[in-house]
Amino acid sequence: MSEESIIVVGGGIAGLTGAALLAKEGYQVTLVESHSQLGGCAGTFKRGSYTFDVGATQVAGLESGGIHHRLFNYLDIPLPDAQILDPGCSVVLGDGSRPINLWHDPFRWQKERQEQFPGSELFWSLCSKIHESNWGFVGRDPILPVRNFWDLSQLIKAIRPSNLLTGFLSKFTIADLLALTGCQKDRRLLNFLDLQLKLYSQEPASRTAALYGATVLQMAQHPRGLWHLYGSMQILSDLLKDSFLRDGGNLLIGHRVTKILNKKNSNIFDVNVIDSRKNLIRLKASDIVFSLPPQSLLDLIPIDGGLSTTYRESIKKLPKPSGALVFYGALSRSNLPVDCPAHIQIFDEDFGSLFISISMEDDQRAPTGMATLIASVFVDIDQWSNLDSQSYAMKKNIFAKKIRTILNKKFNLLETSWDHQELSTPRSFERWTGRPGGIVGGLGQHPDQFGPFGFSSRTPLRGLWLCGDSIYPGEGTAGVSQSAMMVVRQLMESKGRHLNIPLFN
Repeated sequence: MSEESIIVVGGGIAGLTGAALLAKEGYQVTLVESHSQLGGCAGTFKRGSYTFDVGATQVAGLESGGIHHRLFNYLDIPLPDAQILDPGCSVVLGDGSRPINLWHDPFRWQKERQEQFPGSELFWSLCSKIHESNWGFVGRDPILPVRNFWDLSQLIKAIRPSNLLTGFLSKFTIADLLALTGCQKDRRLLNFLDLQLKLYSQEPASRTAALYGATVLQMAQHPRGLWHLYGSMQILSDLLKDSFLRDGGNLLIGHRVTKILNKKNSNIFDVNVIDSRKNLIRLKASDIVFSLPPQSLLDLIPIDGGLSTTYRESIKKLPKPSGALVFYGALSRSNLPVDCPAHIQIFDEDFGSLFISISMEDDQRAPTGMATLIASVFVDIDQWSNLDSQSYAMKKNIFAKKIRTILNKKFNLLETSWDHQELSTPRSFERWTGRPGGIVGGLGQHPDQFGPFGFSSRTPLRGLWLCGDSIYPGEGTAGVSQSAMMVVRQLMESKGRHLNIPLFN
């Protein structure tokens, strides 16, 4: 391997996107993925005739001008076959009221929220203005957070007068917007916002940055939208992999990076990799694109490996992300309500948010007349990390039953209704993704750690770059793809080249 080559660590959507772009630009790129398949949290697995999405179950950015539309057009690969979700989600607050449907049509969504939350239109109007300002800003490809003059120049190019106005709200939370618009006493609205924001920012309304929250709360509406892929989420990974290999990328699947070392006064990284047979492979590279959580660097780069003590301490101080329990089930479609939404979020006293994703007829996830059902809840990873095998099995059975009980009640099911059922825990996700402790999602989007105040893609170690759900603009397939494109632009600029991916109006 040439010392001028680039190694991408991690074959999730962020790593795949970064690797595909770099290969398209003619760089010698090696993508290293420890699992036997690509996709990470957006991967899939099979159980008999059923296909289950591991974590992510919906995609944003496939619409004209969306990040995936832009990237796939640039990479010259087809967009995956997908259907817009309408509603994007149906939210059940558990207070006896009818579900809140997040309609794709903005006017229908406006009517829905006026009926559900009377007197809140000033709040939603303010969110809409912030959303449109932010969306235009993100579409102009800013670099955040700023770490050098070039980053600043890209940020300035992306700013418009409306961004300067909304910038005054950069330290506000969504709860602050509620107070600003006189809606802070609407407990039902607050419960709804807490549920939705937990999915997209890992924080409640009182801790979610206003500029971030106002954007994600309206992702389901036209001209944006949330999409359901036909086949499985794996289609997204497969298309990016095909692009990467077509353009000469080197894929090391089932290979795990065990050490990254940058010797003092050297511009070269030494990278140790172990294959599936435990054979050691030594690689060299001029740059590393690291798509795993930043916390993983602490184990992979030794104390004398080039990473400063100050930077290591900053990683240690990062807020701990959540883990997840995910129930994977299969049942007859006749057991589900007619016109059952594909995505449902339920408030539960024990779990808080329970997010349910149901396959569509003929989407290739289940045989005709059957459906897959995936239900996930957030948990503290520490509650699962130090259990012995017997305690772990017992706890896993208890929580599987709890989730199943909620689902049985919601859909009027019997225990015999399930054709398949299993539960994954943070331990399961750690084995699948290699993420420390099985953490899911990135950093909570608090005003002190989002966007301009977030964790930088640039590291103090020259040639080491970060992308993924802990890096601007945040989690989700669209977010991590945006972060990968940003990192490739920064990396190429450091070598005197420019990446220009066309915008679509």
